[in-house]
Amino acid sequence: MPTTHLDNFTCAGGNLKFANGMNEASWCVAKPSASERALNLNIEYAYNMLGDCKMIQSGGSCFYPNTPMNHASAVMNHYYANNGRNLWNCNFSNSALIAVTDPSYGSCNYA
Repeated sequence: MPTTHLDNFTCAGGNLKFANGMNEASWCVAKPSASERALNLNIEYAYNMLGDCKMIQSGGSCFYPNTPMNHASAVMNHYYANNGRNLWNCNFSNSALIAVTDPSYGSCNYA
């Protein structure tokens, strides 16, 4: 696997079940305070677990903006969605957080 960002899978949002029994859509994204090293490790981990990250490679729907924060959020969310959207699937060594606002933009659809 290259040490730079990867290439196209489908982003997906999820549902978070609150203690009061209400369900809310949820997405896993990188913390703004996460280091670039942590973000790159998260990209590598998600790639290794998913085997496909085409959406963040050149020409992919989530390639732009071409930043570790953007790319990590896309693959972290994909991992989170593919693994049951459990809170523990959005930890990434404490460099992620659950968003309840859809982070989709342009052609990059997280939902």
